[in-house]
Amino acid sequence: MKDDINYVEENLWVKVERIGKKISFAKDIMALYRYMKDRYVSWHRKAIVAAALIYFISPIDAIPDITPLVGYLDDLGVITALLKYLGSELIPYYEK
Repeated sequence: MKDDINYVEENLWVKVERIGKKISFAKDIMALYRYMKDRYVSWHRKAIVAAALIYFISPIDAIPDITPLVGYLDDLGVITALLKYLGSELIPYYEK
């Protein structure tokens, strides 16, 4: 899992800088990242968040990101499902 978290740390910022203004869920991505980095969050929750962020970062998607607008729908679906799963547990990570 440490390798997954390192992958996220190395690649997340590049993607957020590149497309952050094009997507409406950039603030959610940042909250998920802060949640994943919290030492008090359990390893299995960190693993779930890391997997979702890796999917977001990865150029290999169900719908390629180079497809205008539609390319981010699968990413949005994964992030939305994770946000629903974590629920109010994630709220404090928007305010940091």
